[in-house]
Amino acid sequence: MDAFAKFQSIGAETLISFDDFEKRNNELKAYVFDWDGVFNSGVKSTDGGSSFSEPDSMGINMLRFSYFLKHGKLPFTAIITGEINETAQKFARREHFDALWMHVKNKGVALKDLAAQNTFIPAEATFTFDDILDLGAADISGLRFYVRRKAAPMLEDYISENHLADYITACDGNSYAVREVCEFLIALNGNYTETINNRKAFSEKYAEYLKRRNEVNTQFETLK
Repeated sequence: MDAFAKFQSIGAETLISFDDFEKRNNELKAYVFDWDGVFNSGVKSTDGGSSFSEPDSMGINMLRFSYFLKHGKLPFTAIITGEINETAQKFARREHFDALWMHVKNKGVALKDLAAQNTFIPAEATFTFDDILDLGAADISGLRFYVRRKAAPMLEDYISENHLADYITACDGNSYAVREVCEFLIALNGNYTETINNRKAFSEKYAEYLKRRNEVNTQFETLK
C-alpha cells in the first residue's frame, strides 16, 4: 500500500484498487511497451528515428530481474510500435528483448498474435502506452499504464471513462515514464530492496539472471 502513496505523491493516478493491482500483477507473464511517446517524447528525426534513455533501460532490466527473483524465470518482454525505428531495433537487441514488432497498425490484433506465438495471453501482459493507436491493445491487456501527455486532456478523460488504463503516470515519455512504471511494478512484486541489493553486489543470483537474459535472441517482425 505504501507504493500507492509514494507514486500518488509525485502525481501518478491509480485507477484500480491495490488488491486488484496485486492480483493482476501475480498473474503476469509479459511486459509489453509501445515505443514512440513512451521511451521518448515522440519527436522524430528526419530519418524517422527517436531516442531512449539509460534510466528507462535500467528500470526495465531491474524489473525483469525482480520478476526473475520472484518467479525463478524470465518474463517475456516486447515492444510493439507503429513505425519502423532503427533505434528501437538497436535497443531491443542490446537489452535482449524477446520481440520487437514494427509497422503495427492494429495493436490489439498484434498483441493477440504475439501472445499466441509465445507463452502468454494478453490478460497476462502489462501494456505501457501513450496514444490512440494503442487503445486496442490496452483494452485487452492485464495491467495498463498510460503515459500522461498534458497536451491531451480529452484523451486522458476518454481513457479513464472507458477503463482503458489502470495507472496514469506522473512523468511523460521524455521524463522517464518507463522508469516510473518499472519502479511501481517492482514495488508491487514486494522485492525492491532485494532486487537492488543483488544488483549492487553483482550477486550470483544477478549473474545467473544476466546470463539467461543475454541468451535471449530478439524476434524482429515488420508488418506490412
